[in-house]
Amino acid sequence: MAVIVFLHAHPDDESSQTAGTMARAAAEGHRVVEIFATNGDFGTPLEAADDAQEVLSVADHRRTEAAAAARVLGISRVEWLGYHDSGMTGWEQNDGEACFHRADIDEAARAVAAILDDEGADVLVGYDWHGGYGHPDHVKVHHVAHRAAELALERPRLLEQSMNRDRLRQLRDQALAAGASPDEVMDPDGPADDGNGFGIPASELHWQLELDDELLELKRRTMQCHASQSDVQGMLAMPLEHFRAFFGVESYREPGLEQELSSRWLFA
Repeated sequence: MAVIVFLHAHPDDESSQTAGTMARAAAEGHRVVEIFATNGDFGTPLEAADDAQEVLSVADHRRTEAAAAARVLGISRVEWLGYHDSGMTGWEQNDGEACFHRADIDEAARAVAAILDDEGADVLVGYDWHGGYGHPDHVKVHHVAHRAAELALERPRLLEQSMNRDRLRQLRDQALAAGASPDEVMDPDGPADDGNGFGIPASELHWQLELDDELLELKRRTMQCHASQSDVQGMLAMPLEHFRAFFGVESYREPGLEQELSSRWLFA
């Protein structure tokens, strides 16, 4: 069995992006560890906060939600780097003194590498070169993950979570053909937060996990744990067939691997 460490930018990223992979790995006996770079201070909270939200700070509340999601997924250990959320590209929070976007890469990577060494990690999962859609914290995860893998005493296998841009384009074309307005359907060719398209082309991906009904329902349950976030609740409000189309496949790039996109289990 392997020790698999997932580095995520914010609480709820693990649920929407890699929950199926994490849950299957944990169910098969692998030790799954997750590290959050930030506390998600600038998430999109619901307008009507519940009593718990009023008592706790946003960061504390989001940590509580992440802990609940981790229990659903079977996560063995949750760690926090403690950086502030940097907000979206162009926000004034990008220049925040303690934000992840401005963090020294080596400093952050050493913190991740210390966890990798403590765990004897076999695998580290980060993000693709632009974090899927260009969010400054997601881009930073990419660089920190690569550097942490270099600094670890025993270099782990490195994977980059992403989205299949070609698959998203097919979904858009299907929606438009069914009568949807172009303004109602995300254009995977961009511009995303950094002006680029969403994810990367299928030709640059190596692995994909197609979630069965059980894993898809479990993914929904983990996303439900992040009840304070309006964008997550918007995802959950999608009809099941639409939710399956957008969230039912989890995709990864493995730097240095020469193979076409495969649906084989990446932790076989």
